Amino acid sequence: MSAVNDTPTTNAASGSGAEDASSISIALSGADAADAPVSFTDRVDAILIHPVWGWLIFLSIMALMFTSIFTFANYPMDGIKWLFAMSGDWVKSAMAPGDLRSLITDGVIKGVGGVVVFLPQILILFLFIGLLEDSGYMARAAFIMDRLMSRVGLNGKSFIPLLSSYACAIPGIMATRTIEDPKDRLVTILVAPLMSCSARLPVYLLMIAALLPGSVVPVWTKVGLMLLMYTLGTLGAFGFAWLFKRTLLKGKPPMMIMELPPYRLPKIKDVALHMFERAGLFLRKAGTVILGISIVLWFLTTYPKHPDPAATATEQIAHSFAGQAGHALEPVIKPLGFDWRIGIGLITSFAAREVFVSSMGVIFGAESAHDDTTPLRVALQKAAWPDGAPVFTALVCLVLMVYYVFAMQCMSTVAVVKRETNSWRWPLFQIAYMTGTAWLACFILYQTGRALGY
Repeated sequence: MSAVNDTPTTNAASGSGAEDASSISIALSGADAADAPVSFTDRVDAILIHPVWGWLIFLSIMALMFTSIFTFANYPMDGIKWLFAMSGDWVKSAMAPGDLRSLITDGVIKGVGGVVVFLPQILILFLFIGLLEDSGYMARAAFIMDRLMSRVGLNGKSFIPLLSSYACAIPGIMATRTIEDPKDRLVTILVAPLMSCSARLPVYLLMIAALLPGSVVPVWTKVGLMLLMYTLGTLGAFGFAWLFKRTLLKGKPPMMIMELPPYRLPKIKDVALHMFERAGLFLRKAGTVILGISIVLWFLTTYPKHPDPAATATEQIAHSFAGQAGHALEPVIKPLGFDWRIGIGLITSFAAREVFVSSMGVIFGAESAHDDTTPLRVALQKAAWPDGAPVFTALVCLVLMVYYVFAMQCMSTVAVVKRETNSWRWPLFQIAYMTGTAWLACFILYQTGRALGY
């Protein structure tokens, strides 16, 4: 086989019908493949796309990424917390007590600050993604994952949209336009939101912080939990793809042949631009969607006013519009271990998953008004049921993370699915099957944990 230039390229055949997913054919210009010297790229590929070593290396890279998220981001996160705390103190010293001051401090500063604090960790996530893409490794990861995808009935071309969904499901769903088979494209659209996007990261980090205080457990325990959530979402996507390809959208994927690019040193400028672009998008969302919802949520938790002026913050929230909505939802979510305050967070986070964190900041921040230095994780650890039992136990934190792995909590994604499928049928089906799966999985996990004494 001849090539069009002198650059060594690796062509890998995979998917259904391939004799060996790890087989590689080398194409060199003007030379016979049997006599051609083995290039550096081919020697590295022999390890990185190996059926066994390839998976171990892939999981090790993911573990390194999450370890960096938990270690290197601590100092800038502390700086952001300090900045928002100083802003709140300045507002309180400059304004007289009242609803306007409460709106700015408890609604805007605590709501937006509770989400912006996770920006360093999100930047580290996109730093790793950029380095992997620019070095040429991401194509190898696609080849490794294609072996699994072919077994669940998806074409290998579905991997890039699913991979993009780790950052955000919206560009991932839009990337399915490159899939020729309409059934494969629809299945990929339906399962793409199950891939743990960056919007879930603040929720995972908050729950892990409440579940595992940093001074008590090693960082590897936290990394293991984070990796477990990402793995659970990926397996969920593949599991539902397998189910849909054998029931609603039957079909066989063709064999995929992909060209693996040579390895190259990442361009730091391109990686940095990608990081800052994602940071800008995150901050714009914090300054628009999250800010707006924080203000609305502050209003819903502040009004109507409790008739007793001496009522506690908890009593005021329970009496408010948000509290009434949370109490109405509580019978549905109580079997999962969630109380009405968590219910408020579930409702508001349908606009965007990370809004859950700002909602908890508004709701539980009001409860810790006597100690403005109390971190949100500590406020969650102090939250209790009416009988005094803690709300955010280790089991409930784990169940809540699992809920956000499976639940459809993104209004923008719903709108994009409607546009790409040109029908409300599939986005409504997507909301139903994902939310139903989340409730059932959490019910089984929570009730089993309770039965085992947790």
